[in-house]
Amino acid sequence: MAADRDNLSHARRLVTKEGESFLARPMRHGEARTVMTLFDRLGEKSRRARFNGPKPCLSRSELRRLASVDGTHRALVAYVEDDPQPVAIARLVRSGDEAEIAFAVADEYQSRGIGSALTAQLVADARATGITKINALVARDNSAAIAVLRRIATRLAARFEGSDLLIEAAIT
Repeated sequence: MAADRDNLSHARRLVTKEGESFLARPMRHGEARTVMTLFDRLGEKSRRARFNGPKPCLSRSELRRLASVDGTHRALVAYVEDDPQPVAIARLVRSGDEAEIAFAVADEYQSRGIGSALTAQLVADARATGITKINALVARDNSAAIAVLRRIATRLAARFEGSDLLIEAAIT
């Protein structure tokens, strides 16, 4: 288990299916600037997809919550060469052997496989710590997020929750 914890605490070089390399590192507790920088790189459509509705700005409490990292809240941040700002964040909130996940990719880096690779790494890290099921609340028209979840899960179930989809997936 110590090796698993080590794996969650260091930066790694990841490669997308398309062969693009990027750095993924764990987010540290309180990195509000990292969260805000990525939020500012999301257009209106991306913000709507990530937050399941209009989101012109983050409140202080939302920013604090999104920058929180501890034993149950984890996040990975992605960086590409020649861009000092974060290009994606994937996060999970653990509850027993389950976790809720969410991810966002800066508009200019979408459709390059970065979100898929970053989320797959976060799920692999979660699996290594005993998490067997993930869930995500996804806008029903967010086909990119649904496709990512299909690729990383062994079994997938979805049901409507209001106007969104609640996706539950086994990751064993």
